[in-house]
Amino acid sequence: MDTLSRIKEPVSNELKRFDKVFSSAMKSEITLLNVITNFVLRRKGKQIRPLLIFLTAKLNGTINESTYTAASLAELLHTATLIHDDVVDEAYERRGFLSLNAIWKSKIAVLLGDYLLSKSLIISVERKEHELLEIFTSTVKEIIEGEIFQIQKSRKLNIREDEYFDIIKKKTASLLSACAAAGATSVKSSKEEVELMKTFGLLLGTAFQIKDDLFDYEISSVTGKPRGNDIQEKKLTLPLIAALQKAGNSEKRKIIFLINQKSYKKDTYNKVFHFVHEYGGLDYSRSILSDLKNKCENILIKYPVSEAREALFRLINYVIERDK
Repeated sequence: MDTLSRIKEPVSNELKRFDKVFSSAMKSEITLLNVITNFVLRRKGKQIRPLLIFLTAKLNGTINESTYTAASLAELLHTATLIHDDVVDEAYERRGFLSLNAIWKSKIAVLLGDYLLSKSLIISVERKEHELLEIFTSTVKEIIEGEIFQIQKSRKLNIREDEYFDIIKKKTASLLSACAAAGATSVKSSKEEVELMKTFGLLLGTAFQIKDDLFDYEISSVTGKPRGNDIQEKKLTLPLIAALQKAGNSEKRKIIFLINQKSYKKDTYNKVFHFVHEYGGLDYSRSILSDLKNKCENILIKYPVSEAREALFRLINYVIERDK
């Protein structure tokens, strides 16, 4: 059994049922919409967000219909944002397959993203899940603000560390925070317990994004090479920001100039890669990850020993130690 399957074990039956519930939520009377949504469903990812909802619900109470609604809302929102991201980034691949954008072009992709968002609103209202609706609509606003702020800052390549954390809090961590809070909300937890889970999700989501950012500067176990995608897209992430903070002004200007060139040169990434290593950008980022891990574990320690708690401990390790 792989690591993720072991984490899912305490809620494996719920996740199996959720697959059917979510497929039903995606259905439409329009044939083309069903064809496209079936395409999306066949390429589902690791389901980290529904998993987090079921585990935090089980940690705080008994999983119920409201928990399934929360998981559906999270997955509809997450899928919609991925589809819209592919359009914005003009990406033609997603998880090793052609993206929706590549097959049906941007018009259909944008409309499907909008359709999924509208489905989440309809489900919330029909089931009178106003608390869940409030949690997830606030998250949509955060994600959009984070995306636009990142675009604003990337034009000048002058993102400070505090701004970086603000961006990833909004873009990535806010959804995992919403999932953890929604899991607790679905089982009628107290406000204090919901806030605790919200904080847990925020810390976990921040760690998730920093780990993603580290991949750009680590040697891939699959290809034997660093990835370099962020540099090619002129994105300043924590390893590079940390290195720039330690470097002198002259060295800093050289690196920014290299990244900011209109045409991406083959040796650009190698120079940036060595710069980040030389100035301790990876070690600094890993120390932040270690701190986030400790904070997440300190929250879980407050709960009695249970299958759900142990699975969440494993989920923290998985997020920080995964290799893709």
